[in-house]
Amino acid sequence: MPKSVRRETPEISGPAGVIEALVEMPSDDLATGDVAVVCHPHPAHGGAMTNKVVHTLARAFNLSGIGAVRFNFRGVGASEGNYDEGRGELDDALAVIEWARARWPTASLSLAGFSFGADIALRASQQFLPERLILIAPPVGRIMAAESRIPDGLRTLIVQGEQDELVDAGQELDWVNLQPVGVRMALMPGADHFFHGQLPALRDILVTEIESSAIAAVETNGGHTH
Repeated sequence: MPKSVRRETPEISGPAGVIEALVEMPSDDLATGDVAVVCHPHPAHGGAMTNKVVHTLARAFNLSGIGAVRFNFRGVGASEGNYDEGRGELDDALAVIEWARARWPTASLSLAGFSFGADIALRASQQFLPERLILIAPPVGRIMAAESRIPDGLRTLIVQGEQDELVDAGQELDWVNLQPVGVRMALMPGADHFFHGQLPALRDILVTEIESSAIAAVETNGGHTH
């Protein structure tokens, strides 16, 4: 972790009103020239930017010298509006990405999300191609269509708990195997959907991915490593 993390709580203008956000910057402020937008799990099931997996994602980016922007979808916390079955939530994510790009115009973009938020991050990546994409327990076969495709050439890590009670790990592996070259999957033995007792291990996997992808940014993508 950087010696200090600077926090801001901007109110971002979104299509349904104000979007509540939390910006966490390493003390050296975008040392890697990168900023990450992190999407939280399902709003209708208690998902919020304070979720422990989302918090772990933000910490992993900060540990790697990257700024993290978390936010609440419409109707969550102080964000205005009402749950919109993924349609409006995608619009919220796109508004936050636009805000981040305006705030840090020279920074490269990372997108990440957990569960419902992973589906939103994937859909957003098809409009704003990021430098990297991290999807934790993407809800394949539930919210996310099996036909969903990760953009070609996008360095992507998918992290899945082997004992996930909501997302079938085998079905997810089948989905990953249909994705373009460069998509990798980390299967965590013993981890459930919310990674109870596994958050430090999850953080370590994420930091390794973020730092290795920064090193490999100028290299040509290799094959699948599931």
